[in-house]
Amino acid sequence: MKHIQIKSFIATALFMLIFSSGCKKILDEQPRSTYTPEFFKTEKGVQGGVTSMYGHLRFIYGQPYYYNSLETGTDEYTWAQSADANFRDMDYTGVGNLTAASSRSDALWGTAFSNINTASGIIENAAAVSSIPASLIAEARFFRAFDYFLLVQTFGGVPLDLGAGELKFNTTASRKSVRNTVPEVYTKAIFPDLLIAINDLPVTGRVTGGATKTLARLYLAKAYLTYAWWLQNPNNIPTYPASARTDPDGQTAAFYFQKAYDIAVQGIDNPGSFGLENTFYDLHVGGNDRNKEMMLYADHTQENETYNGACLNCFDSESGNGRNGAFWMVNWNYTVIRSAPNPDGTGSAVSSVQREAVQALGRPYTRMAPPIGVFTNTFAEKTLDARYDGTFTTVYRGNWPKGGTPNPVLYNANDLPITPGQPVLSFLEDESETPNIVYPSGANFPGKTSNNVGAGRLPGRADFVINPRGISRIVYPGLWKLGVYRTDNGTGLGQPNATSTRPFKIAKFSELYFVAAEAAVKGATTVAGKSARDLINVIRARAGKWKFSNKNNAAFVADNSAAMVAATPVNIDINYILAERSREYFGEGHRWFDLVRTQKWNELAGTYEIGAATYGSHTPQTFTRTIQPYHYLRPIPQGQLDGMDATPEEKAAYQNPNYQ
Repeated sequence: MKHIQIKSFIATALFMLIFSSGCKKILDEQPRSTYTPEFFKTEKGVQGGVTSMYGHLRFIYGQPYYYNSLETGTDEYTWAQSADANFRDMDYTGVGNLTAASSRSDALWGTAFSNINTASGIIENAAAVSSIPASLIAEARFFRAFDYFLLVQTFGGVPLDLGAGELKFNTTASRKSVRNTVPEVYTKAIFPDLLIAINDLPVTGRVTGGATKTLARLYLAKAYLTYAWWLQNPNNIPTYPASARTDPDGQTAAFYFQKAYDIAVQGIDNPGSFGLENTFYDLHVGGNDRNKEMMLYADHTQENETYNGACLNCFDSESGNGRNGAFWMVNWNYTVIRSAPNPDGTGSAVSSVQREAVQALGRPYTRMAPPIGVFTNTFAEKTLDARYDGTFTTVYRGNWPKGGTPNPVLYNANDLPITPGQPVLSFLEDESETPNIVYPSGANFPGKTSNNVGAGRLPGRADFVINPRGISRIVYPGLWKLGVYRTDNGTGLGQPNATSTRPFKIAKFSELYFVAAEAAVKGATTVAGKSARDLINVIRARAGKWKFSNKNNAAFVADNSAAMVAATPVNIDINYILAERSREYFGEGHRWFDLVRTQKWNELAGTYEIGAATYGSHTPQTFTRTIQPYHYLRPIPQGQLDGMDATPEEKAAYQNPNYQ
């Protein structure tokens, strides 16, 4: 298959406000400020428009503030020491207030509607080009459904008419807008487009990372599942625009749970070129991003700055123009760690773990921190299950010579010597050693220049340590799975200040198993060998296979599949599936949607524990979130309201309740 190349390309949605997006290129296009019907009646126009759809993914996935909106405030992340209002507003613990002006879901609104209009232009006009196959138009249908699915989950009902009629290509800027209901968005836009996409898309993608039948099946199954939950509405969450929780075709939630199961199983049974990677490590190790499990991603590349969409060798800003800076937000400032040059722990302190463009490190922003429950509950099993080791950076190793410090040896905890590559600070896996840990009262032990981050010491160990319940808003394990990957570092630190050149993962083959399992738990009739437990155990069996230990930075081969499968409860429920989803997709931007879909947000994330935002804080504090029913929808962005030609009363009615 061909790879899609990336260049700058601008598209106009012409929907109340003018929104722009970047793109990936198949052809050598010239930048355009608008699309016209005539443009989409040419082969070059259709190909260029479809290419821009892959490019628009970069403005959603990897955008750090939108990423924050999908993770902060859940049981996976809270705000960290350096968080500003963008992050505190999302936590619902009284440290901020989410409004139409502050909500960073605005990154989705403009990008999605721009792309939807482009898709409609292709769908309406491409048939006039005899050389354009139905499969190419189906890619446009997939992305129109993809964007509407994101929008309806985030905001509730959204407009199907961008100014020229429902699902019509609009070429004239419009400042009027009417929101459709949730059932209308699903039944008029998402379901029909995905059904056609499944029929017309190829089994194998037209290009590397291109849309396929299997990908469309995944999104149709997810849409059916989400809509079924919406119809069922177990906790009486309000919807907007106000609408009865009834299906226009008279179908029930049970009908759609069954459809979700059936379509997901079809995807599993007809995988095409997709499948599960052998180990969780294989799935996430840098250099293997475009693997057989990845069905969709927002692409980036180290090979060419233009095609990457961001600079390769500079001190880059974190967002805008399709950059991938999400990983920075969840990375604490490990560069504060110090070791001593003298055997007695004194002397001019040395930064022993320096900022480096490798997967375990990267650029630190300290904006988002995982609560303690992530390590004590979600990832309680750390020996059999490879996903904890394959998700977090828990050991920070010395790399000071790469930064120009020549010392062959430095002195660390207990004044013991360390050499480059050895652990400087480790996060312990459990509480068994906690009674033996001695913590300083602040950042350092008296008279020592090593440490500097308030970590503890254990007898006989040269690395400083922190127990799971000693994690704070300022010192916590990093997110290894999304860490940077470069092959051009040479013998130095590389380019840790450039945004990530790795693709951002969006859709994986593994999710078909989770969708089918969730639908089964919700009552779908299953086929032999694919009960909810059977399906989850496929994922858990893979999670038991080890290839490499990040903690030990060494090859480690083990197969704990049998033990993992045996430990699965006989009867699994939604909470168990959600816990498994967190272990599998932690920090990948799924969690808010998962908790909102199942209406488990308050139950699973209403309280959390974490230490204070100061070095040396290791006493957990409990925080309570005030999650109201109306929070299950994000506010319509203020920029949208400001651009509408409407009275204040009409704008208030357009906004989701309680955000006016």
